[in-house]
This record gives sequence, C-alpha cells and structure tokens, in this order.
Amino acid sequence: MDKLEEILGYKFNNRKLLEHALTHGSVAHATANNYERLEFLGDRVLGVAVAEMLYKMFPNEPEGNLSQRFVALVCKESVAEVALKLNIDRFVHAEGVDVEKNDNVLCDVAEAVIGAMYLDAGSEKAIAFVQNHWEELVHKYSKPPKDAKTSLQELAHHFVWNMPVYEEIRREGKEHDPKFFIKVSITGHGFAIGEGHNKKAAEQDAAKKLLKELE
Repeated sequence: MDKLEEILGYKFNNRKLLEHALTHGSVAHATANNYERLEFLGDRVLGVAVAEMLYKMFPNEPEGNLSQRFVALVCKESVAEVALKLNIDRFVHAEGVDVEKNDNVLCDVAEAVIGAMYLDAGSEKAIAFVQNHWEELVHKYSKPPKDAKTSLQELAHHFVWNMPVYEEIRREGKEHDPKFFIKVSITGHGFAIGEGHNKKAAEQDAAKKLLKELE
C-alpha cells in the first residue's frame, strides 16, 4: 500500500477505502467489500473533474466540442490508460482476471480509487488528482475528436447507405448502477452490440465496434 500511495501522491487516512477500491468481485462477492460502490461514486467525481478542466482550458469552445472531448477523456480506454500508467493493475486483488489486459476492470478500479480518495479527503483532493493525471490526455486531443456515432453516420452518408439505427436490447445490473446493451445496425452492412453504464455510452460503444468491423 505504501508504494501505491507513493505513486498516487496521496496517503490515505482510512486505508480500508483504498483496499476496497482495489478488490474485485471475484475475491469479495459482497458489494460492501469490493470496489463496485466506490466505482459508482468515482465515476461521477471523474466526470465533474474532467468537465471543470475542459471548461477552464477551452473557454471559447461551444458545448458540442466540449462534449466530444469529454467523451474521449472519460471512456473506459482513456481511464484504463491512466490506470496502467499509474501501475494500479499491480495492486488489484482479483482471481481469474488478467487485470492488465482488461480495460473494464482497469477503468472500474481507477474510478474506485478516485471515489475512495473523495471519501477520504473530499472533493478538492480528488478533483486535483484527476486533473493532474488527465491533463496529458487533454493535450492528446488537441482538436475535439469525432465521436464514434458521428463517424459511423458520416461513413453511411459517404457510401449512400441507410442511416444507423440504434435500439436497446436489454439492461442488466442494479437500479442505481445499470448496464445498458444497445444494438446498432445499418441495413445490408451488419450490426454490433455495445454496452455502457448509460444509453449514450452504450451507443458509442456499439458504433465504435461496428466501425471497426466495417473498416
């Protein structure tokens, strides 16, 4: 724990919070002892921190551009990238899971650590932590990136295909933390199923997968 705290640049007053943030459901099935609840909280803190950072860094950009940057910075791939840079994967307690290669788990754990920091020290510390470690990613996206849904729509328009159609096929999980499954299809050109903690995220995931197949 000392080593991880050194990497994070923060020493926890209540180390139990950090231990829970690093514990996968395969080890502790009770939600009180794994990272699920902390991940739920950390996801929201991450969103606020990134939104504030973008608002201040790009004072002349419209809401649409800020939203596109935001999606790119809080998607699971970006959060997992930060987790790997901080070597958080080395400290996760999990059974039968290759954490280093699992973006879902890396993302969840990173968000749980943020949630734990928020409970331990308050919003100021947690937001400062996020903005410090996400700043490099902001500079990666010097121009507002096109989201997957926009790219898929432009591709369909270019080849004079039917426009993509999105439909919710099911949802899982608890009421306070659901997981949505969305199907996107282009008539005659295939379909893909995406997932996410909200419909927008699931639609983006589905569009990204279909783009990959079409490419």
